[in-house]
Amino acid sequence: MGHHTFDADRAASLEAPERRYSVLSAEELRWALDCAADDTVVDLGSGTGFYTDDVAPDAGEVYAVDIQTEMHEFYREKGLPTNVELVTAPVDDMPLDTNSADRAFSTMTYHEFATAAAIEEIRRVLRPEGQLVIADWAADGEGDRGPPLTERYALEDAVATLGEHGFDVEFEAARPETFLLIATA
Repeated sequence: MGHHTFDADRAASLEAPERRYSVLSAEELRWALDCAADDTVVDLGSGTGFYTDDVAPDAGEVYAVDIQTEMHEFYREKGLPTNVELVTAPVDDMPLDTNSADRAFSTMTYHEFATAAAIEEIRRVLRPEGQLVIADWAADGEGDRGPPLTERYALEDAVATLGEHGFDVEFEAARPETFLLIATA
């Protein structure tokens, strides 16, 4: 599996609602996260903040984690919600306190960081019973959009990997090009 990062020179293409919401709507993400007004939430691979902006009104504090400073620059120029803090770091080494987050989510970025170290780091940052929501491109898709099929994961592989690292997957849905899962630490 490849662990590429999205080309920051194409960041503006991530701001197309008709394309982004066709694979994961804001309503579906909000439903999956089920945030409380005082929840601390971590967006894993936040990019331009497209989905971060959808979650921020429902949460207390939001950490937008991305490895690329260019993505954060784009987001800063676009305008940050007051409760969003940009964190430039890889998912496998986040400068966040242990047990500091109620929820974490990844929208179409799991394939970019899906390593044992990253899953352990997410588990470290989440409080006990904290939730992880992952929506990503499916390995059995057609590959017309998103990363190449060789860089994608199958839903069952993501579920197995999370289980190996102490997550309990409570919901899973396979779609033609993507999958969605909800897991508890």
